[in-house]
Amino acid sequence: MTESRRRFTPEYKDEAVKLVIDSGRPVSAIAKDLGINEGTLGSWVATWRRAHQGEEEPLSMSERARLRELEKENRELRMEREFLSKSGSLLRATPSVIDKFELIAAEKDNYPIRKMCQWLVVSTSGFYDWYQRPVSSRTRRHTTLDTQVRALFAASRQTYGARRIAAALTASGQPTSVRLARRIMRRAGLKACQPRAYRRTTIPGQAPVPTDHVRRDFTATRPGAKLVGDITYVRTGEGWLYLATVIDCYSRKVLGWSMASHMRTELVVDAFTMAASRTTLAPNAVFHSDRGTQYTSDAYHRTLARHGVRPSVGATGVCWDNSAAESFFGTLKNELVYREIYLTRRAARSAIAEYIEVFYNRQRLHSTLGYHTPEHVERLYLTSRTSIPEAA
Repeated sequence: MTESRRRFTPEYKDEAVKLVIDSGRPVSAIAKDLGINEGTLGSWVATWRRAHQGEEEPLSMSERARLRELEKENRELRMEREFLSKSGSLLRATPSVIDKFELIAAEKDNYPIRKMCQWLVVSTSGFYDWYQRPVSSRTRRHTTLDTQVRALFAASRQTYGARRIAAALTASGQPTSVRLARRIMRRAGLKACQPRAYRRTTIPGQAPVPTDHVRRDFTATRPGAKLVGDITYVRTGEGWLYLATVIDCYSRKVLGWSMASHMRTELVVDAFTMAASRTTLAPNAVFHSDRGTQYTSDAYHRTLARHGVRPSVGATGVCWDNSAAESFFGTLKNELVYREIYLTRRAARSAIAEYIEVFYNRQRLHSTLGYHTPEHVERLYLTSRTSIPEAA
């Protein structure tokens, strides 16, 4: 059959033109390979170019190959930069070869082993010799601890540092030093949320020194004997949400709390009323606060008097006079409030209530309590009249 009688489908023409465009080879060579007239193929190509005038032509095969090489080099450079940035925070200033091998083993699922050896300037064969040796009991223990540390850190809502992690491991039957816990956390890139720097917001006035029955001694011999309270505020999309708390100095448990869009006296009265309903107040108990107008009001003092509780206040503007209450607010904001954005007061109330009742009172290890929870310390006293366990 002569070429004049051949019929070419649009698909065939498109593929023939693509061969010319994509390969960058001469039309004559492609026409010879396809067994068609050079002029015919040239006409198809010219038609295609007119139809796609102004468009960027596809890359040739050689250009595509070079592009793939560049993309590969770029990926490897990104991986190298990411890996070296991570290794810089995990390795000591003068890491040993074993330190490097351990890092490579830990990251082998994320980066090519050969490349990591190249980046850390260690022998690939040396790494495999080390990796294939029988695992030592020390390595097995560290591997187990690594898993446990990650689980504890997640359970603490990313709030536990090395000391609390070590205390939790020791309490679970895995004696662990703070140094080892810190090293495991650093290697795993686990960093607890940090408190913000203290900033003074009030200035002492010239008012007479009020009665202070606590004098910065926030210890107690039993629950319900010495309580502290304060007010703080939380930003929401609807405006400020004010929180009043009542904390037991013996167990550090938040016994009472109240939240509202205002700072009127009923805010602190409601918080104290909740606390009084949840503990047995000791005879001649003390409730200590700052000198805010809510805590010096008649309604507040009448509420304390009905429960047989003596009011106690610190000096104006001196946060250390009520540091136990201030410390809780610092912890609350560091571990929860500063890490969230609340669009509504309702959302903030829900999150804060859950933090207080579920996490802080019943799950979070308290350093002042020898790394026990407030709930545990209170229950221990009530069931056995045992004093607070000593810190580890």
